[in-house]
Parts: sequence; structure tokens; C-alpha cells
Amino acid sequence: MIYFQSLTRNDLITLLQPLSQIKRSSDMTPDQLEVKAHRQANYRAQQIFHWVYQRHVTEWDEMTDLSKDLRVWLKENIQIFRLSTRQSRQAMDGTHKFLWDLVDGKTIESVIIPSALQEPEQELGQEPEFQKEGNAFAGRPAKETVQSVRWKRLTACISSQVGCAMACKFCLTGIQGLDRHLAVHEIVTQVFELRKQAPITNIVFMGMGEPLHNFENVVKACEILIDQHGLNFSKRKVTISTSGIVPAIESLGKRVDVSLAVSLNGTTDEGRSLIMPVNKKWNIEKLLNACRNYPLGSHRRITFEYVMLQGLNDSLEDAQRLVGLIRGIPSKVNLIPFNEHSGSEFKRPSDQTVRIFQKYLLDRQVTATVRISRGRDILAACGQLRSVFGTARGTEKHLDWGSNQSAV
Repeated sequence: MIYFQSLTRNDLITLLQPLSQIKRSSDMTPDQLEVKAHRQANYRAQQIFHWVYQRHVTEWDEMTDLSKDLRVWLKENIQIFRLSTRQSRQAMDGTHKFLWDLVDGKTIESVIIPSALQEPEQELGQEPEFQKEGNAFAGRPAKETVQSVRWKRLTACISSQVGCAMACKFCLTGIQGLDRHLAVHEIVTQVFELRKQAPITNIVFMGMGEPLHNFENVVKACEILIDQHGLNFSKRKVTISTSGIVPAIESLGKRVDVSLAVSLNGTTDEGRSLIMPVNKKWNIEKLLNACRNYPLGSHRRITFEYVMLQGLNDSLEDAQRLVGLIRGIPSKVNLIPFNEHSGSEFKRPSDQTVRIFQKYLLDRQVTATVRISRGRDILAACGQLRSVFGTARGTEKHLDWGSNQSAV
């Protein structure tokens, strides 16, 4: 049995082509017959992709414009995969985190991250004043849901592995170690299930795992995500984030056209290696050379993610080095004040430190934004995702997924 969400449209065409029923005329050559069979299989594959990914139909018998014989064949050979929700949590800011059960008993997490349509500008670290009179949040319930019409952007943060092998010291997922890669259908189905919850507009591979460590499965999943007959996301709206696996970065741009984010998080090899072991194999120079050579389309930029850790990488000297390092690379910098979690040795820098760092970059014509982390109250922010089961190395340092949270 094949899982449907593991198939690109070309994969499905290959499976359907032998089933094509072509009326063969006496003057038709084998090549002409093959072309007609391919066209018919392509048409059927488009129909099936539309039924599943755009109409959310998960029963073959409900696909009424398919022949009965084809529906029987589909039932016998292809299964539409579903993820089972073990738990879900909703933060006060509307962020919604899902804990999924996999068929082998492992678990992964995904998050829907909303951005508000009329959200007023907030001071760094300030929570929205939901009930303040005259505020755009006034009259909202204590908890906003991801179904609200107020959201202009809903980002699905999805996982690519159970755990992670990169062992970044500031990341809760990295503390666990790697259990296994996710299969293509397990990656795609996260988006499939989340889209049934809310009208997802963007996808970021920033959940559990290093996407480029699971290169082939992630690339194939992206092909399905951006297929116009599939989930139909814009290539600009799908972002792969990497800790810096240089050979995979060099290959990625040749295989699939999506956006790239790179976790830099340091401005010297000594400092970056301290928190990101991957730097010992592919140092900053090698990483940035790969970024300079990365094929970018018109008006496209690489995002450099920079997790700010108090006293380690948040000085003006770091800001000065950062400007020099990325000079000449079409890019922007996303500053991410560290999201603290139990068991971590690192601290979040002060808001003033972050502002000063950002201003230094802006004053030197570097586009620099500060990520207002969402979902921190349910451990759904950057670097806070993990499994309940699996290798789970070091989880004795951390609270259980649901011990201090209430289900939604």
C-alpha cells in the first residue's frame, strides 16, 4: 500500500499510465499511444490532486468524476494518510500547537502562527492589551483562534524529523538527539491537517529537525506543496530553514525553488561552534560562500536568522562583524531574542540590547527585523518544540509537554 501524500503528481502519473484506456486506431504508432496514455494519466492525476488537496476529500468513493474501476484500484493500492492529534494547545496570542501521533508511536509537533490584520505596534516583549478601550484588540475574547477573520497571515511551522541531530545548544529539539527522519507523507500531511484547521498562507520548515539533513524527503514534499494542482503554495511562501549543511544548500537551489533561511547565530567560528556543532564541519566562511552562490530569483533574499543569547552574541562588536559577514549577499536579518525554557543555561537579552543591535544594522542599510515570538506560554516559539517519545535525550531536564498547559 502506498501513501498518497508520498507521491508527487509525476509519481502518480507513472502509476496511472498503465491503467489508461485508449481507443487504438489502426494507424496509431506505439509512441502516439504512449503520449495519449500519458495525457489521460496526467488529467486523472490532476483530478485526484484537486479532490484531496484542494477539496479535502479523503474517501476514494466520494470522487464522483473518477471511473468506478479507477476508484477500486485506488482503494486497493493507495491510502490517504492521516495524522492523529494526541493533544493541541492554544496560546493567548492565538498561536496553536499540535502534538501528532505517528504510526510507530513517535510524536512530532507543528504550530500555526497567526499575524493579526489590525495589530497595533507593540513594544519589544510587550503582550497585546486585549481589553484596552480603543485598542484594535478591544472586545476580543481572552483567547483568539486561528479561524479568526482578523488574521492576514497564518504560518504553518512544520517538522522534518523526530528530534534533531544538530545538537544546537539553545534548541529544545536538539537536546533530544535524532530519532528518525520523517517520510514525505508525514511532512506533507502536517500541512494537509493544519489547512483543515485554518486557511494557511505560509509554510516554514522551522519545527523539529534539520530539513536539509532529510534532504530528499523535504525536497519531494516541497514539490507537492508548491504544485498548483496540489497544495498550491507560492514558492515565495515556502521557506526551508537550515543550521548550515553546506553541500545540501548547494544542491537545494538546483532541485526546488523555495525560500531559504539560514541560522547564523554567531559572528566568529569560535562563538558559533560553541552553540552550533555544525560549524565545526562547515564554518562561517564555507556557509556564507554557499549563500553567495545560492540561485536567487528576482527580488528574492536569503533570511539570516540570528538567535540572540545574553552575553554570547548580542554585543555591538557582534553587530559590526555581522554587517561585514553578509555584505554583498541579497539578504535580510531576523533577530530572535532567545526563548527561554526549563533546563537551558542561556538567557534572553534585554529589550534595550536587542534594540541597540537592530539599530546598528539598520543604520548601515541592513534590513533587520525583530521576531516577536508567539506561543511562548505553550512552548510553541522558536527552539521550543520537542517530542514526547523517541530518543528524548536530556528530557529529564524539561517539563512534560502537557504538565503545565491546558488542552484546547
